[in-house]
Amino acid sequence: MVLSYHVTMKQKRNLLLHSRRRFLKMTFLATGGLMMTSYRRAKSVLNVMPTPQSPPRSIDERVNDLVSQMTLAEKISQMSSQSPAIPRLGIPQYNWWNEALHGVGRAGIATVFPQAIGLASTWNSNLIYQMAEAISDEGRAKHHQAIRQGIRDLYTGLTFWSPNINIFRDPRWGRGQETYGEDPHLTARLAVKFIQGLQGQDANYLKTVATPKHFAVHSGPENERHSFNAVISPSDLHMTYLPAFKACIIEGQASSIMGAYNRLNGEACCASPTLLQKILRDDWKFAGYVVSDCGAIDDIYLHHKVVKSAVAAAALAVKNGCDLECGCPCNYSLLDKAVQQGLLTESDINRSVKRLFKARFQLGMFDPPEHLSYAQIPFSVVASPKHRELALETARQSLVLLKNEDNLLPLNKNTLESVAIIGPNAAETMVLTGNYMGTPAAPVSVLAGIQAMVSPKTKVYYARGCEISGSAKDGFAEAIEIAKKSQVAIVVMGLSQQLEGEEGQEEGNPPGVYSLGDRQGLDLPIIQEQLLESIYATETPTILVLLNGSPLSINWADANIPAILEAWYPGQAGGTAVAEAIFGLTNPGGRLPVTFYRSVADLPPFEDYSMANRTYRYFPGQPLYAFGFGLSYTTFSYHNLQITPARVKLGEAVTVQVEIENSGRYAGDEVVQLYLKDVVASSAVPLWQLQGFIRTRLAIGERQRVKFTLTPEQMSFVNENGTWVLEPGEFKVWVGGQQPQQNINIQPPNVLAGQFTVYA
Repeated sequence: MVLSYHVTMKQKRNLLLHSRRRFLKMTFLATGGLMMTSYRRAKSVLNVMPTPQSPPRSIDERVNDLVSQMTLAEKISQMSSQSPAIPRLGIPQYNWWNEALHGVGRAGIATVFPQAIGLASTWNSNLIYQMAEAISDEGRAKHHQAIRQGIRDLYTGLTFWSPNINIFRDPRWGRGQETYGEDPHLTARLAVKFIQGLQGQDANYLKTVATPKHFAVHSGPENERHSFNAVISPSDLHMTYLPAFKACIIEGQASSIMGAYNRLNGEACCASPTLLQKILRDDWKFAGYVVSDCGAIDDIYLHHKVVKSAVAAAALAVKNGCDLECGCPCNYSLLDKAVQQGLLTESDINRSVKRLFKARFQLGMFDPPEHLSYAQIPFSVVASPKHRELALETARQSLVLLKNEDNLLPLNKNTLESVAIIGPNAAETMVLTGNYMGTPAAPVSVLAGIQAMVSPKTKVYYARGCEISGSAKDGFAEAIEIAKKSQVAIVVMGLSQQLEGEEGQEEGNPPGVYSLGDRQGLDLPIIQEQLLESIYATETPTILVLLNGSPLSINWADANIPAILEAWYPGQAGGTAVAEAIFGLTNPGGRLPVTFYRSVADLPPFEDYSMANRTYRYFPGQPLYAFGFGLSYTTFSYHNLQITPARVKLGEAVTVQVEIENSGRYAGDEVVQLYLKDVVASSAVPLWQLQGFIRTRLAIGERQRVKFTLTPEQMSFVNENGTWVLEPGEFKVWVGGQQPQQNINIQPPNVLAGQFTVYA
């Protein structure tokens, strides 16, 4: 018998008081109803109350015992994300599908942090860990509250299908906002901390299960994702698309992973022997479970046409290691036929079912809640003051100052007589949250944040001006009028889920409105550009605030608007964070996790998955704003770069140290970035690539010394045969507050350059 953690305290006391003889016919409460069982079976599977003669059994032993008692039909029933109860074994119903991209999603009130691209913009892995801890606290509290109410539905479980760690290789991808940007190293460092925060540090139990997705080469086009075949080289696969997944599995110890819709070099990702067996299981020693993307098993035969039937598709996926089907059990419910037809054996089914139940046991789902500290997290943590403050701090750190001509910012709120707040995103709260989000308790728009921040004597005027897209100029006149009578105009523009997002997704949009998916271009919508030009023509000093999930080619704004602040989709506290930055209560310290290109003409075709000419690592042109770029109200200077040893033996590490000084007039955060280039590699390698970063806060005049370690793996590259190689030769190092310039002979003032040599 499998004891549900739904056992009441009264029953627990009864268990302790009755004799072992009476235990033989004890009745336990389970989701499937009342059932009779024996103490021997309860002890066999669970060891709820072990004696000295029967020590606690391992999770693997308990899993093996449980699965051995299940029929083939019962096993198959547990391989769908909507797993039904098995009353005779005390197995409650469980829905595996839950979301936690930037807060517990789709389950009512929750703390909503900045969208993932904004999280990446913090360049602060420790902050991401704190946020993930808060998310998992809320997830645990919500789960146990649902159980207490007898609810075991969608979005109430402990298995979170987050984070999305696909590489944002092309800024047109609608789901790029869900990722940590375009760089493998930055993505890996943030994702590992996110996973550790979600899964907890208990030696015996998982707090929740993290599920990095979508394994592995997946970043559009959205409208072809169910049939698309991504063709890439071994070098691009192992140097760009896989490193973050590898870090999540090996360092982060993620307990599950989600496959992708598309094919990779002809193999359906959710049934790929290369991805799911050779790389994931054989090379990385992954021991958890694999879940398909929702509906991806359908694609194997309907759209990819790798096989001809649903039975064959299900068999192929399970055979290659996809243990759980997301969505309806349309295909995996046919696995009995696959066994009958010899496409699978029951041993293949057993393997998957054991992986799934191991996760449930690790989550403590079959142990009394008294044995599990995570079950004691009170529901009051949900949207608690502490978590709301963390959402605000995360939003603060996500802001990127792109331009600040003549130090227009920060504004002095005590001397500001009037301000015009204009734009389609100014008063909106829905746009703050992006997609895959919860419901914020008290979201603060940019308009509301500024209204709450200014002096009571300041006149605040507001006009929407235009819609997020379209051609209507009905609101222009009002916007121009309030700009003319104000000391400064703050124009809040950008994108929304209407213009970018998952294909056909309604989430984050008004009722009945669906996302267009990928973007066709990179420019600000024409109507917004026209409104911005009209406000600029009033000669009122203008500040542009952008709310968006992907890069914008704001060339006109960069040339004409004196101050530009990138706020992404900043979460529930976004308006407060933006207002604090505008009025100097905080100093923007975020850095771009993606390249802002000048034009879509700078990009290769969207369908081309080669990394040539993509992202800062391979793009030889001049971007509008580079990856890693971000201004501050203060200045930082770098001194005393030390690289030791200058000559290092093949296979040994190198230490890089530098001093950083706040040489300006404000306290602030700097993101120290280390870039590395193999100068004499025998195969094509990146122009340079991020291999270290530290976000640090410095008071005025303060100096700090930071240290990095470059490992042999970081000095290696993948050759044309798909083999990692470390060659003797020269390596160049840059350390500073941004990338080196494209012309490596002309360095920006806040970047120091050095080199070392590797010898055999």
